[in-house]
Amino acid sequence: MSAAAVERPHAPAPKPLMLLKQADQLMEQLPGYRVEILGGVLTVTPPPDPGHANGLSQLRDTFAATGLNRGETRVLEGLGLWLPVGPEDYTVPDLSVVDADFREHVIEFECCDPAVFRMVLEVTSGNYANDLRKKVAAYGAAKVPVYVIVDRKHERLHVLTEPMEDGYAVHRIHAAGTKVTLPESIGAEVTLDVTQVLDDSRRIPPRR
Repeated sequence: MSAAAVERPHAPAPKPLMLLKQADQLMEQLPGYRVEILGGVLTVTPPPDPGHANGLSQLRDTFAATGLNRGETRVLEGLGLWLPVGPEDYTVPDLSVVDADFREHVIEFECCDPAVFRMVLEVTSGNYANDLRKKVAAYGAAKVPVYVIVDRKHERLHVLTEPMEDGYAVHRIHAAGTKVTLPESIGAEVTLDVTQVLDDSRRIPPRR
């Protein structure tokens, strides 16, 4: 005679973690990685490769040399930007020019109100499509006045201005051999030598 099956109450399924909590855990587990939420999707970017790091350092020096890192503005790396396009969406731009009082405008998850950002800049990595598509829409919706992309895959510099709900009304693409002066609305006159920017940011092949 077989024993009757014993029915046990089902344990309730664990509730899914909120994305921000998951992002926080990932940052603890993956130090040096950049964790963002775009369109309700967690994205993780590895630490910068040497070319990315060098290009970003040179760009920060270029912006700081114009006086943007004192007075009414600051030039910062890795400052979180809270996005208005989703309940938990935020990004961490590679480089930003922000109002000097940005510390008074931290609103969520140690991210600042997009209103303090005068410019954001991204140097593309492996997930370059995010910088060229998703972030164009996100920064436009956040009304960030100027978005600059160092497009290492296609060796071009993008300058986007006049934000609108789903992107930017003006999107200019500049090739090597040209110089680009950014809008003075960022706080100073900054001219970028596209050839130099691309050279500084170029991937460095490993030694065999």
